[in-house]
Amino acid sequence: MVVVAGVAIVLSLGGSSAPKREAAGRSRAPASHVAHRAGTGGASAHPASHHRPAAPAPGSLPQTHALPLSTTAHFRSLMAALWAGVVHDSVSGAMPAFFPKAAYLQVKAIPDAGGDFENRLVHGFRLDIGAAHALLGANAASARLVGVRVPQQFAHWVDPGACNNRIGYYEVPNARVVYSENGQVRSFGIASMISWRGVWYVVHFGAVLASGVVDAPAAGPSSSIDTGTC
Repeated sequence: MVVVAGVAIVLSLGGSSAPKREAAGRSRAPASHVAHRAGTGGASAHPASHHRPAAPAPGSLPQTHALPLSTTAHFRSLMAALWAGVVHDSVSGAMPAFFPKAAYLQVKAIPDAGGDFENRLVHGFRLDIGAAHALLGANAASARLVGVRVPQQFAHWVDPGACNNRIGYYEVPNARVVYSENGQVRSFGIASMISWRGVWYVVHFGAVLASGVVDAPAAGPSSSIDTGTC
């Protein structure tokens, strides 16, 4: 009876240990096998990169009825681009602040809206940037932007059908670009800004019906007047 009991104990111990060894063998694969499956080469593996999809170009999405604000970081970045364009006489540098071409093509119900955008609006913007740069003079590089003051009280919605438009937008006249140069605060105007999806963009810089001019340069910040346009 003692011998039988001893055999039973041995069989019991052996039966419980074998499955554990087998389970352990299934849970751990050789390192070389893991590297081969991952396709990383073991120690030289790099985590997979994740690319965010590019944001839609401004103007490519539909218009909204959102009233823009001049207190956002995005607006300040656009005005910084405008100012850099003035300082360096670079229309390409200032273009982020200009009304997007894709939006203009949606707005205008005229033949060849793309040609009108390039040959009239952008051409005029280029001349106005040059005029503002000339206003700063020889010390343009030392001039510093204080801020762009937008008279929100003058903002108004332009309905579709006005001024050959098929889509409406907000317009605000005579914002003021305030800057300091040679220890003095000075300013000049932005003749007209219009909205696209809740953002203010320059559409006429120096004047609405003329090119190569500076809008109302003045000592000090000056003030805006309401001369609403399309």
